[in-house]
Amino acid sequence: MNDFKNAIVECVPNFSEGRNMGIIKQITDEIEQTEGVRLLDVDPGKATNRTVVTFVGHPAAVIEAAFRAIKKAGELIDMRHQAGEHPRMGATDVCPLVPVSGISMEDTVAFAKILAGRVGEELGIPVYLYEYAAVADYRRNLADIRNGEYEGLAAKIIKPEWKPDYGAARFNERSGATVIGARDFLIAYNINLNTTSTRRANAVAFDIREKGRQKKDEKGKIIKDAEGQPVWVPGLLKSVKAIGWYIEEYGVAQISVNLVNMNVTPLHVLFDTACERATARGMRVTGSELVGLVPLQAILEAGRYFLRKQQRSLGVGEAELVRIAVKSLGLDELAPFDAQKKIIEYRLQDTSAKKLVDLTLARFAQETAAETPAPGGGSIAAYCGVLGAALGTMVANLSAQKKGWDSRWEEFSNYAEQGQELMTELLHLVDEDTNAYNVIMASYGLPKGNEAEIAARKAAIESATIYAIKIPFRTMELAFQAFSIARDMAEKGNPNCASDAGVGALCARTAVKGAYLNVKTNSKDLKDNAEVGQILEKAEKINADSDLLEQEIWNIVLGKMK
Repeated sequence: MNDFKNAIVECVPNFSEGRNMGIIKQITDEIEQTEGVRLLDVDPGKATNRTVVTFVGHPAAVIEAAFRAIKKAGELIDMRHQAGEHPRMGATDVCPLVPVSGISMEDTVAFAKILAGRVGEELGIPVYLYEYAAVADYRRNLADIRNGEYEGLAAKIIKPEWKPDYGAARFNERSGATVIGARDFLIAYNINLNTTSTRRANAVAFDIREKGRQKKDEKGKIIKDAEGQPVWVPGLLKSVKAIGWYIEEYGVAQISVNLVNMNVTPLHVLFDTACERATARGMRVTGSELVGLVPLQAILEAGRYFLRKQQRSLGVGEAELVRIAVKSLGLDELAPFDAQKKIIEYRLQDTSAKKLVDLTLARFAQETAAETPAPGGGSIAAYCGVLGAALGTMVANLSAQKKGWDSRWEEFSNYAEQGQELMTELLHLVDEDTNAYNVIMASYGLPKGNEAEIAARKAAIESATIYAIKIPFRTMELAFQAFSIARDMAEKGNPNCASDAGVGALCARTAVKGAYLNVKTNSKDLKDNAEVGQILEKAEKINADSDLLEQEIWNIVLGKMK
């Protein structure tokens, strides 16, 4: 049976309280006190009177934490006195599970049903399943389940077609009902308008959302089909749900959006389409805000999109792409945007792990000079490769914005993007080379008290050594690729930067040569190993080719300088 040992699930419960921080804290305390989960984000909204919480962990631990939080919310939130701008039907309005890694959607659905069963049976709160956990198509959409909200729940819950999936079909006056399910990653996103009109915000929301709006005749009467159902005119964007509302604390109307699949409609496409439709209706989008967390991919894609619109090089660092996206989307209009807190990958980073690449240059030099064998030549070779790729990327970016070369911006942008990719992987190898050495040392420390232990120790040493050969060999491969960027930038790039391209080539050569030495020294006891033999053969060729390429670039650079 799968114990989901390495599985990670995200849970994003929405609680119908956004004003009383004491209540919110008591709910989130239940999550934080559950072993095996990590609370990532708590995002309360005063006008909506709703708090979106995000936490991750092992599926079983997430289920336990979610149950405790739902129970506490039921004790503290009385729906008879709750009011806010956001639609809701219960103290815990909705509680989705999202597979992050090591678990399928099918298995995530199974865990959602376990949670739903506990909430319905142990807490007496009616539960509806939605999205991938839904038992019928008409229950898949959260908005359809929640239609009528808390105020209409008493009449709705007794209808056979709206019998809860778990719990009694009896109105829980205090806690309402809860919707639980499994879904893909959803981006909760609000777009700010320069109006206070909810009606006008809704007009834009209906323009862009997939469901669209009801079709009306010239007199404003809803047109119905042969079965008496309203005819709908689809909106512009797939996988988008949206409504308009007015947020008193900001003094503006917003388009409140649930982007249910960012691969179908990217965040930047949603934003620009809203801008176009708002302008067409006499309004202007002034900015936007994220509710909860957002995947890094969505932000990086937005950064590249807006740079492309400006015909600027896309080959910039991750931090710059994030900055461009934040400014272009206006994510900091209503409040400062902290990428470390709002981007899910950044929140999941293990900040306790110390990396060489995070050190200052001075500290890195001192670590290298210390009385320890690592970091050593392998890590230094990889960092020389980083510098080689960085200089080639710099020349590409400067060439992309050179006056008179506007028509060539995309050509140089492509070079810069390649350079950024090389830099990213080579930076990883700076630490990985040291990690590989540490694994070898750990293997030598294994027990050797009997034949079985000796055999296991020998196998571990060989496996670790082969890995310690592959790391510098990969450095050779990547550094050699940096040569091609340096050559093309020396030949085609901004002539004022020819010397920079030359220095980049010299750094790349040092990386290739230095990594080659590490491949050779680490493989001296494994030359008869077939896999190692193939690596050595390839390494010899790269080493020889780098000499020829370095001389070619050297000649190009000297020629440019004349």
